[in-house]
Amino acid sequence: MLSEISKTILAEADKRGPDKSTCPSEISRMLFGDDWRKEMGKVREVAIGLHREGKVVITQKGVPIDVDHIKGPVRIKISQNENRSD
Repeated sequence: MLSEISKTILAEADKRGPDKSTCPSEISRMLFGDDWRKEMGKVREVAIGLHREGKVVITQKGVPIDVDHIKGPVRIKISQNENRSD
């Protein structure tokens, strides 16, 4: 399931491009329906892994953050290096 989460994050972030972002809860809702809240931890975990790989950027209020110290809501953007829509 983690690879499905990863694919969905990358597809949604790529579709929106480097100037727009997606919320982890949107990804969780797409994949898990009514159980989305229970799965948010997995979605964030995968997003953090993609961030560390340089595939996405995790932000708060539009600013990239230190993923080792996340507090509060975050957004996910495709990395400028990963945008495949161009």
